[in-house]
Amino acid sequence: MKAMGSLNQHSDINTFAPELKNCSSRPSGGDLALMVNSEIGAVLAVMRRNVRWGVRYVADDDQLEHSLIQSFKELRRKIFSWQHQWHLINPVMYLQPFLDVIQSDETGAPITGVALSSVYKFLTLEIFGLDTVNVDDALHLIVDAVTSSRFEVTDPASEEVVLMKILQVLLACIKNKASLKLSNQHVCNIVNTCFRLVHQASSKGELLQRISRHTMHELIRCIFLHLPDIDNTEVSLQDVDHTSGSKQQNNGHANSERDEKTCSVGVSSNVSTDTSEGDENIMEVGQGKEAAQSGDHLMKEPYGVPCMVEIFHFLCSLLNIIEQHSGIGPRSNPIAYDEDVPLFALGLINSAIELGGASFAHHPKLLALIQDELFRHLMQFSLSMSPLILSTVCSIVLNLHHHLRSKLKLQLEAFFSCVLLRIAQSKHGASYQQQEVAMETLVDLCRQQTFMAEMYVNFDCDISCNNVFEELANLLSKSAFPVNSPLSAMHILALDGLIAMIQGMAERTFSGLPASLSLEDYQPFWMVKCNNYDDPSQWVPFAHKMKFIKRKLMIGADHFNRAPMKGLEFLQGMHLLPDKLDSRSVACFLRYTTGLDKNLVGDFLGNHDEFCIEVLHEFTRTFDFSNMNLDTALRVLLESFKLPGESQKIQRVLEAFAERYYEQSPHILANKDAALLLSYSLILLNTDQHNAQVKKKMTEEDFIRNNRHINGGNDLPREYLCELYHSICMNEIRMTPETGAGFPVMTTSHWIGLKHKSKQSAPFIVCDSRENLDYDMFRILSSPTIAALSVVYDHVKQEDVLQTCIDGFLAVAKIAARYNLDDVLDDLVVPLCKFTTLLLPLSVEESILAFGDDTKARMATVAVFTIANKYGDYIRGGWKNILDCILSLHRLGLVPTHLASDATDELDPAPELERGRAAAAPPLVSHKPSLITSQRSSSLMGRFSQFLYLDADEPAPQPTEEELLAHQRSLQAVQNCHVDNIFAESKFLQAESLLQLARALILAAGQSYKGNNSVENEDIAVFCLELLIAVTLNNRDRIMLLWQGIYEHIANVVQSAVMPCTLVEKAVFGLLRICQRLLPYKENLTDELLKSLQLVLKLDARVADAYCEQITNEVMRLVKANAMQIRSHVGWRTVTSLLSITARHPEASEVGFQTLEFIMSDGALLLPANYVLCVNAARQFAESRVGNIEQSIKSLDLMANSLVCLVRWACKTKEAVGEEALALAKMYQDISEMWLRLLQGLRKVCMDQREVVRNHSILMLQRCLTGMDGIHIPNELWLQCFYQVIFTLLDEILQIAEDNSPKEYRNMETSLFLCLKLLSKVFLRSMEDLYQLSSFFRLWVGVLGCMERYMKAKLRGKRSEKVHELVPELLKNTLLVMKSRGILVEDDSVGESFWQLTWLHVKNISPSLQLEVFPEHNKAGCSPLPDGNLVVQSSET
Repeated sequence: MKAMGSLNQHSDINTFAPELKNCSSRPSGGDLALMVNSEIGAVLAVMRRNVRWGVRYVADDDQLEHSLIQSFKELRRKIFSWQHQWHLINPVMYLQPFLDVIQSDETGAPITGVALSSVYKFLTLEIFGLDTVNVDDALHLIVDAVTSSRFEVTDPASEEVVLMKILQVLLACIKNKASLKLSNQHVCNIVNTCFRLVHQASSKGELLQRISRHTMHELIRCIFLHLPDIDNTEVSLQDVDHTSGSKQQNNGHANSERDEKTCSVGVSSNVSTDTSEGDENIMEVGQGKEAAQSGDHLMKEPYGVPCMVEIFHFLCSLLNIIEQHSGIGPRSNPIAYDEDVPLFALGLINSAIELGGASFAHHPKLLALIQDELFRHLMQFSLSMSPLILSTVCSIVLNLHHHLRSKLKLQLEAFFSCVLLRIAQSKHGASYQQQEVAMETLVDLCRQQTFMAEMYVNFDCDISCNNVFEELANLLSKSAFPVNSPLSAMHILALDGLIAMIQGMAERTFSGLPASLSLEDYQPFWMVKCNNYDDPSQWVPFAHKMKFIKRKLMIGADHFNRAPMKGLEFLQGMHLLPDKLDSRSVACFLRYTTGLDKNLVGDFLGNHDEFCIEVLHEFTRTFDFSNMNLDTALRVLLESFKLPGESQKIQRVLEAFAERYYEQSPHILANKDAALLLSYSLILLNTDQHNAQVKKKMTEEDFIRNNRHINGGNDLPREYLCELYHSICMNEIRMTPETGAGFPVMTTSHWIGLKHKSKQSAPFIVCDSRENLDYDMFRILSSPTIAALSVVYDHVKQEDVLQTCIDGFLAVAKIAARYNLDDVLDDLVVPLCKFTTLLLPLSVEESILAFGDDTKARMATVAVFTIANKYGDYIRGGWKNILDCILSLHRLGLVPTHLASDATDELDPAPELERGRAAAAPPLVSHKPSLITSQRSSSLMGRFSQFLYLDADEPAPQPTEEELLAHQRSLQAVQNCHVDNIFAESKFLQAESLLQLARALILAAGQSYKGNNSVENEDIAVFCLELLIAVTLNNRDRIMLLWQGIYEHIANVVQSAVMPCTLVEKAVFGLLRICQRLLPYKENLTDELLKSLQLVLKLDARVADAYCEQITNEVMRLVKANAMQIRSHVGWRTVTSLLSITARHPEASEVGFQTLEFIMSDGALLLPANYVLCVNAARQFAESRVGNIEQSIKSLDLMANSLVCLVRWACKTKEAVGEEALALAKMYQDISEMWLRLLQGLRKVCMDQREVVRNHSILMLQRCLTGMDGIHIPNELWLQCFYQVIFTLLDEILQIAEDNSPKEYRNMETSLFLCLKLLSKVFLRSMEDLYQLSSFFRLWVGVLGCMERYMKAKLRGKRSEKVHELVPELLKNTLLVMKSRGILVEDDSVGESFWQLTWLHVKNISPSLQLEVFPEHNKAGCSPLPDGNLVVQSSET
């Protein structure tokens, strides 16, 4: 008996014999003839080796050749005549002999193999092409011949060789350029034959198995590579609907009729005469009843969509073996068979999708297969315990997502929620390998540019979908946490996913913050639609609104789950339900809101309340049961809630369902009562079949019998009832759907519900690379990401993973800054600062060595300061942590001590100031090497050795090379931090961030100096204060933002200081620097700034004394640079108060006076606002004995010369007109007051113990009293001047002269002399103006009284001759002037007249003056009475 060969496959092995690739040009006619002749010779040579093919004898001894040999010889005679016409030659003419050999059952394997090799050569060399005559028939003949090849098997090896060559030829047919002429049927035959060979090769050698599988893959690739080139209007198998398969599928059957029975072998049945037992179960392509229904004309067309539909459906059908199970639950393992077949089928499907790509969407039949059958199988196989199968499924889903996501919205949601997220969380009892595969897939998705945005907008912003993006973010975050276990590859993988999502956001460009949303009026949320899902300007606001609504709905669902009516009330308050509830809105809330407790929904809908019944009917109207079998409709309904347990509630629910179903599907059922009864029957059948407590199950006949006469008195069709029976038996209607948010475990019922839901689902929104939704996503993602990054960074040691974490931190910071999320940046800074290890309580040397050896700490430190420099605008509370790191670096000596001065563009104080400070301040540190000295060390070796050895009694050894390297690494890391830029660039910080930075500095400084008074704490406080001043100077335009806090801090330092120290020194001179720098630019703040200098006046005496000279120098610099900016009384009061203090300080007096002299010398800087203050300050210097007498004299000159300013101002007031005149009139009054204050100041100096100063002061006073020519002094002011200044002066100086010895007050006689002359001159100058006053009489008496006292005065017990001579002379001169001006005239009135009183007092001074002044009285015989009364003339007696 003859043994014939048969066929087999394994994937991805490229072990074909070398193929001749497409040649650059076709061989010439002569060459082709030689090639064909060569192949003829090869076949004949092999045939002649067998005696059977030699010669054949007949009865008459005539020799005859076998017909196969004759055909070759005949061909030989023809080929050389076709030299230049090969493309016009029918290829069948030279192919037929070879094909006859292939099809002959008389040939052995070697002969068949050579013939196949010849055909293969013709195909690969493209002897015929698209332009060749009758090429389609030739290809069809080749396919028919090869697929029906028969040969005699002599040994297994030769059989496998022939089978491999068959595979080669079939693949070459598809790869040939003329393959476009192949018909749909022949392509199906090729695939079918190859698959049979794959199947049969399982019993053959390994090589054949691998080659057959590879060939199958190549065939699928070649066929579906053609899909993008096919016009999407091409006709496909019109009568085949593979998406639904049959009514049984729609009703919940998992297996179609063709799946339940094996298909016939069809055209490839004669590939082998020795078919193995397993061949009977081989499914075939294009041989089922669907292909027959499609018509022969489509299958004979050039191949395209029809054959691809058949092939793809065939590949999907290879996965149907899983469907013997009713569903897949968390504990089931349905794939208990060899994974070889599904793996092979999945690989082929993946190849088809890879090559066909997005073109599947253009062909409804192919797309429908993917949407339903393929995805259903993928969902089921993904729960296999085989990581290899899961990996292949995930690869397919990745390709589908990439190419067809817009057509697979709910399918992808189901896969992500039911499969990837659950497996990655180790649900369904998934192994670690499965978790890793799922996590890798999720991470691969995250790396795609638009994946996150599309998940968020299509699912998280859809009220009827799960929050896939949020669940994914939480999963990746939790999976990155090594909880009670070491860090594993899974943790790193999850972290990669998070970072991929974050970096994807960071790389996108910023387009602005989303607008805030609110719902002020009620609008049916289920009716909100987007006008254009392709236009971002429309769908982005729509997505924001829907997410806002969904958040509120989720809160409402939570309230509903606790108390249904309160939940509805809450939604009314949120304007998501109308103020007056209606059944439609409540029904839609229950229908479309995720997260509701389905038990409560069922109870609510089944309630007997009239409103609940209305809601129930509205609820059922939201379903579309058109063209849906009853059990399918029931499954869809019960997916949305749990059927109540109470019979009356069940009755109400099923009545509403039956009414809706009959309304939409009245074809079989007679009325809604029939629908109700049949629904009840299905519920009972479901319980009977799937309740383990029911032992005796209902049979099909029982079910049919139970439902007799329910259809309006008639029976329902038996086929219809059988179909329902089998549907319920094979696939349970789950009566207890999963509660709450999240996706249920996928069952057949759930899949049917998903298909129904997809018809009503909003379109899939395809996002571009813009960051339309990044803000919302980042708010969800930021906290989990920071937490995950922190945990991983804390546990990991590998530098590449550390760098990945740092990149993640920086990406989070970038996005947070983009959206002004200061809380996120603060949360980010805190863990990073912890990782720097700078905050650990270690010694200096330990800290430096640890920091230098710790790569993680250095990387974190650089990251902290990178964030501070780049995104400081949005840091708030995080500044405190950053500053703690800076202070630690300062403590370790790793930041330069001149950091604060580097942060500003101003040089350090002048050298003489530094010298002054050094001299004034006591030493702060001992001679032993200490922390402070180490920080000041400029030598690396010296500094480090001081850190290591602080004992001065022992020589400090040299640090080791490792220690030096560690220190060098520390310095390099800090250098890369650019700490100084934080403060130097603080002028660019946003106001709130700047304020927080300043507060952090103040807090750190305050904590340091309020703690223990160690040198280290003071150094920290000084450093913080310097940084604070640097920040202030760099932000002069925003000084008011910072000023209050800075001032209060400096005030606390100044007022708490009782001894000179560096801190108070920095505070005082820092304050002065601020004023010096800001006064030229901030005129509106001049008073505030100068007022702050009053703090200097509050210094403890010891502190003030130590720094007085330096303070005065700074004040002088301030005044010289900014005198023109100081215009107010408050400002000048501060300046003059500071200068006045220096008047009595030995070192500061000279500088203070120089400053005052600068202000008063030319009068340009004297103002009404500072006049009195400057005069008082000058008086202080005049009275001071610290300086030399010359300084006092100059001070008096300054006071006297200031009179010029008063005159000048008075002149200006006279020239003013209008409103200005009113203002200047007030000023004129003020000028008079200033003049009086000047006089009073000079009067006080007139009491000076020093003769020169005293006398010069009297002269200056006289000058000021008599030099007011340009000023009109009111009479009242003159009187005030006499009584408060002149009379007081004369009395006081006389008192001093009488009471003190000449040693104490030398030459007082001259001073008295000068005072008398001053009195006389001033009285004579003002006499004419004052004469008209009623008080002039009293003034005159006062003048006379002064002269009388001076006349009677005795110095050292005797009277002064000089004064005694001067008084009568001055009096006489005064009387003569009064006489000449008609003031002193004889008065005959009785009583105390002016005349009488004058002479009464004059008599006491000099009795002879009356006769000297009025000699005519003597001639008239009048003389004064002895008692002082005037003598009355004789004529009057």
